[in-house]
Amino acid sequence: MGWFSRSEPQEQKNSQEQDSNLEQTLGFDPSQLTNVSNVIQTPGALDVNKLHPLAGLDKGVEFLDLEEEQLSTMEGSQGLIPSRGWGDDLCYGTGAVYLIGLGSGGAYGFFEGLRNIPPNSPGKLQLNTVLNHVTRRGPFLGNNMGVLAMMYNLINSSIDSYRGKHDTVGSIGAGAITGAIFRSSRGLKPMGYASAMMAGAAGSWSLVKKSLLN
Repeated sequence: MGWFSRSEPQEQKNSQEQDSNLEQTLGFDPSQLTNVSNVIQTPGALDVNKLHPLAGLDKGVEFLDLEEEQLSTMEGSQGLIPSRGWGDDLCYGTGAVYLIGLGSGGAYGFFEGLRNIPPNSPGKLQLNTVLNHVTRRGPFLGNNMGVLAMMYNLINSSIDSYRGKHDTVGSIGAGAITGAIFRSSRGLKPMGYASAMMAGAAGSWSLVKKSLLN
């Protein structure tokens, strides 16, 4: 009996602490509420300012600050778009190049389709001819450019990680390796052409990016 009598005050103390914490959290004592009208009439029960969808923004948005702190600090890694590392470069680069290729190929296919419309053909056939060329050229060029961009960014990030910095030399090397791998199944001559073209494109982009940043 003595053990039970000693535990009752402890339970009452814990219950009081819980009620106090709940009152501090809610801003009112829930034990005093018996119906909806009491909830509305109790001071502090309903704070309109706290219900506003933009309430608390004056304190700042924490996740934006965290993202800014995670930006890449590697030498020469500053780009046109803030990047936190190779993952951002891979997503931005591949996505942008794919969309450029898709749009360019689609535009080329559109004009190609207009040139190949059969004479005196009905409107449906003309539209179908143009759409066939657009859907053939656009995805083809977009997919190939997207694969090249993905390979280039992966190789370029690996070279940068190994060297500890990002510069034009590393970009040209990554472009040359990417072009060689992309055409490796066609033989040495196509590999050389593709390697030279990709190295030139990577070097040109590096110079353009450097001039825009400066």
